[in-house]
Parts: sequence; C-alpha cells; structure tokens
Amino acid sequence: MSLRVNSDFNGVTDPDAGAYIAAVEAADGQLLEFGVGKAINDFVVGCKQDKIWDAIKASCILAGARTLNGALVPLAGTAPTNFNFVSGDYNRKTGLVGDGSSKYLDSNRNNNADPQNSKHVSVYINTLGSLGFMGSGAGSTAGITQLYGNTSYLVRNNQTGSATTIGASATGLFGTSRNSGTSYAARRGGVQTTVNTISQTPNNANLLVFNIPTLTYFTNARLAFYSIGESLDLALLDARVTALITAFGVAIP
Repeated sequence: MSLRVNSDFNGVTDPDAGAYIAAVEAADGQLLEFGVGKAINDFVVGCKQDKIWDAIKASCILAGARTLNGALVPLAGTAPTNFNFVSGDYNRKTGLVGDGSSKYLDSNRNNNADPQNSKHVSVYINTLGSLGFMGSGAGSTAGITQLYGNTSYLVRNNQTGSATTIGASATGLFGTSRNSGTSYAARRGGVQTTVNTISQTPNNANLLVFNIPTLTYFTNARLAFYSIGESLDLALLDARVTALITAFGVAIP
C-alpha cells in the first residue's frame, strides 16, 4: 500500500504505520489529524528501533482513531471481536471503558499461539478499574495467562498454581513478559519485578481483554492499548506506549 501524503497529513515514513493509518481512516470514514498520524508513525518506528515490534503479534491501539470501529482495527494480528461495546464507551484521548459486567473483546489470539517460554501480554490503563484486564482462563490446572486485580495487581504467565501479587494498582502499562522456563518479568506503574514461577504448557483458549474466561472478571477500567505476543522488553514497550498516548492528548482537540 502506498503511503498517503497530502496537504492535511504527511507525517508517515514507515510502511507498516502507513498501512495501519489507512485502515483506521477507512474504518473511520475520514482522515486523522497530522499529530495523531505522526504519533502512530513514531510509535511503530520506535518499536522497530527498540527491536520489540516483531514480538507484537496481536494488538489494538484503543485510542487515537475517530470512531470505535477505527479503534478496533488491529495494529498487529487479527481484529478482535467486540462484545457489547458501543460508540459512547470510546474516547479518542483516553481509550475504551468497560462496564464491569458484560463488555469485553476477544483478541482472537490463542494463549498457545506463542511459545511456552516466550510470551508477553500488556494493557495500558488510563483510568483505574477492578478485576480482569486480560486472561486466557481460570483455575490452577493449566498454563494460564492473566492480568487482574483491584487494589493490588496479580499476574500469571503460562503457569499453574496461585497468581502472584506484584504491587498496588496503578495507571499506565500493566503486563508480563516471559523469556525463561523459571521466571518472567511483570510491570505496573513504571515498576518492574521478577516473578519466579515455572512455566507450564499454555492452555488452549483465546485471550480476552476487559474480562477473563470462566471467571466473569469483567473490568470497568478504561484501556488505551493492548498487546499479545512473544517475549519483549516491557520497559521499552512502556516508554513507547506512554509517549503514544501522551501525544494523542496533545494532538486531539
């Protein structure tokens, strides 16, 4: 796809960013502002410079687009399936808000699609909420992946047994990344810790966003981004996503 360059917008230099922006604009039915497009381009270019782009296998930027349909265009991978979100739930600057009872996205990315010992999941939380931000299942008899919590955040990454508490709830990037069979990194509110837990064979279930399967752990948080894929540097991803959402806040009237 050729890059779009006109008097309204010429900030695209990366072909992947250009293809994504064109798809969002097609879904929106109108062009994005120069600053929004440039922020997306800078994000993609930055992720490539940081060598984390290829690890992102399924992702949506749940902000920036003019419409909910545009926000659900995938940055990477397959488009999510929308369960019950409506246009009023979407804010271009801050993201998509759950209702804590019925609204969620099926990422259409199976938890077993990535290697057992190379796996990351993340969400960017703009407004605090409780319970399940992302997950592939519940219980302690399978290698499940979860991001959830209320006043404290708990995580699992392809593991059985009890979830691990990593700290108090916080806005910003919340995620885990495993590149070992014995431990993985967990990050929230700009703080990163190591969780020493042995990996297990990933369970066969899609990862849900705004909910965790079988638990009905719906969240009422507002999320502006999610990603799923292979192991990556969470600190680098955090910096890039934070810069992206900050730039949206400046560029969008």
